Amino acid sequence: MNAAVLVKDGSEATITGGTVTSEADGANGIFCYGGNGGQNGAEGDGTTVTIRDTVIKTTGDGSGGIMTTGGGTTYAYDLDVTTGGRSSAAIRTDRGGGTVVVDGGTYTTSGLGSPAIYSTADITVSNAVLTSNLSEGVCIEGLNSITLNDCDLTADNTKQNGNATFLDTIMIYQSMSGDADSGTSHFTMTGGSLTSKSGHVFHVTNTNAVITLENVEISNEDSDNILLSVCDDGWDGAENEATVNASAQALSGAVLVGSNSTLTLNLTNDSSFEGYVDGKITNANGETVSTEAGTVSVTLDSTSTWTLTGDSYVTEFNGDAANVVSNGYTLYVNGTALTGTK
Repeated sequence: MNAAVLVKDGSEATITGGTVTSEADGANGIFCYGGNGGQNGAEGDGTTVTIRDTVIKTTGDGSGGIMTTGGGTTYAYDLDVTTGGRSSAAIRTDRGGGTVVVDGGTYTTSGLGSPAIYSTADITVSNAVLTSNLSEGVCIEGLNSITLNDCDLTADNTKQNGNATFLDTIMIYQSMSGDADSGTSHFTMTGGSLTSKSGHVFHVTNTNAVITLENVEISNEDSDNILLSVCDDGWDGAENEATVNASAQALSGAVLVGSNSTLTLNLTNDSSFEGYVDGKITNANGETVSTEAGTVSVTLDSTSTWTLTGDSYVTEFNGDAANVVSNGYTLYVNGTALTGTK
């Protein structure tokens, strides 16, 4: 373990103000290690870091801003964190997980494979500005979670890293490396803004993911306008499964579900979806991943609508067909055109 500040062995550390700088590879700014030996799901030894009003800057590879592993607990308030190296998430976790609670501050990365947040833990961030200038905005691996409340997240993922064959802003996956237990991944975002400058807004592969969105301002600046892809990528060993729960949420763009993949899309509480569902998928390398849609279930409550921007293919539709605006296109349910649409 290497860091500018390392806290372990059941210690409780409080840091207020000041500047923490790290220039070496593998040297996190603040490292909270909970002592569980990297055993995912195991309790830590009580190691806790509370840090506020501090500037943290790292420039080496493998050097996160605030790092939590081994079941540690980190509370961070109003930090200014920047990282420049490869594999250097501003809010970083690794094997053994832990709990991270962040309120306020700015978190900026510019390295390859360096999202603003990388989660193999349970992470909650509120009222923060999160920016990734080269990589995904956030990554969740396996049985872990990220919750964002009133945050502004921007990502410009223009270069692939490792096994990845897609570019995306929210990546939810399982690498099978042992860094995270397999299970359901959770991404929850309430309020704030999500700006995706390159690639797909959401990408789910090799895991089961639940994405919950409420009143988020989503801006997709990529010309392909792909909201979500659920499909094969550079990892295997598990299914590609996603559930998207949208409440009081406007969604737009293509939803792509691979032929061996599954999506459940639930729109409630005056939500709207302007887009289409299909299974024709090409990755960032120009390779064909899928040619037809997999298993897709869409549910609209009585207050929510779907406006088609292309012919769409689902296996199940629940709701009033009158809440589907055909816009000159056709919604096929198990190969049969849905009637009664507007």
